[in-house]
Amino acid sequence: MPPPITRRDILRTMGSGFGLLSMAGTAAHGGSSLDPKPTHFPARAKHVIYLFLNGGPSQVDTFDPKPMLTRYHGKAAPSGNLKTERKTGNLLKSPFEFKRGGQSGLEISEIFPGLVRHSDDLCVIRSMYTALPNHEPSLFMLNCGHILPGHPSMGSWLTYGLGTLNRNLPGFVVLCPGLPVIGPQLWTSSYLPGVYQGVHIRNQETDPEKLIPNLRNTGLSDADQRAQLDLVAQLNRRQLDRTGPDPQLEAGIASMEIAYRMQTEAMDAFDIRREPQAVRDRYGDSDFQRGCLMARRLVERGVRMVQVYYGNGQPWDNHDDIMIHRKLGNEVDKSITALLDDLKATGLFNETIVIIGGEFGRTPSVEVSGLVNVQNGRDHNNHGFSVAVAGGGFKGGLAYGATDDFGFKAVENRVHPHDLHATVLHQLGLDHTRLTYRYSGRDFRLTDVEGNVVKPLLS
Repeated sequence: MPPPITRRDILRTMGSGFGLLSMAGTAAHGGSSLDPKPTHFPARAKHVIYLFLNGGPSQVDTFDPKPMLTRYHGKAAPSGNLKTERKTGNLLKSPFEFKRGGQSGLEISEIFPGLVRHSDDLCVIRSMYTALPNHEPSLFMLNCGHILPGHPSMGSWLTYGLGTLNRNLPGFVVLCPGLPVIGPQLWTSSYLPGVYQGVHIRNQETDPEKLIPNLRNTGLSDADQRAQLDLVAQLNRRQLDRTGPDPQLEAGIASMEIAYRMQTEAMDAFDIRREPQAVRDRYGDSDFQRGCLMARRLVERGVRMVQVYYGNGQPWDNHDDIMIHRKLGNEVDKSITALLDDLKATGLFNETIVIIGGEFGRTPSVEVSGLVNVQNGRDHNNHGFSVAVAGGGFKGGLAYGATDDFGFKAVENRVHPHDLHATVLHQLGLDHTRLTYRYSGRDFRLTDVEGNVVKPLLS
């Protein structure tokens, strides 16, 4: 006969929500909360690779050409100075040419020379917008669906809703050599069970022993480790039988099991030295470039979502000189092109959604505040920016939506991050309105209480 339920047990269950009941069920039947789960409807895609260009790439210098901006270069905007965070001056044309590619003729900046070859594979959303022009709330919105901290990340929602296809590796992996401007809150599981937390790998090394330190247990054999884990599992099950669902304990059990199994598979998955030199040369050897190669290898092994940040801080935040975009663009272009080439060659392109973008865009006018040394850059712009998506059933060769004549504000077929998230979830077989978790008395979801699937983006 089970022990009586105490007042503390009732309060804990009410505070944590009924979402924990699913975890209790898997534990009772010997399963794992990371096991693959049924979708709401047939899925077009199985994986997501999110290439995050943190800092805010300029839409008018990447995916949104504006002839009127060139025509009015050096002049005041007809509507007057644009209201942004900092003082801006006259309009600043893009110093980069745009080129048409493929049968679609989709226009892409010369800073992405390789992506022009993939014009017919890219779906460019030119009408993204978000609420605030600050890095932190916009990073939270694009990653977690809310402008405030404390909510689960997109990758955590995906693994919560779908599980993963390889129990020997984490379901959600984040690759960044250090930390973006916010850090771990961008890949947190928050009030979801901790097993769905993103696993941050500092991808500044090529040797997996250094990349994931302390992964191998040098003091115990595999058999001894297995016996140790089995004993701990028995003790944990007794604790759960006595106390009922405990999300922290469940996450600890799952984490120890994954860590044990990773000793073998992670050494292979993260070891890009096993790739032919010609392949490694195609991707390049910077942190981001190696991250793209690792992302491909992880998806090949069944990892549900991989997020690759460009680097520490906010490298694309080019207030001083927009010409820095050329160096940044050429670097990411090489590895993204190689990634798309390989996904197409292996057949994974159709089942992998690749997202390319940052937290917001930049102004079409020059920044002239006292904070910049060279007045050839652009300020933050949340009113209109571009995100490119490829694979996973998104329509290639498409430029969707539009900003105004100067690229400042989304004016046609506007797309909010909630809409983007809803559309990505849809391709993965998930109804964003049904992917919920009850916490603190209400049902939460990635798209909060908004969001629509943007069906014209889908093939």
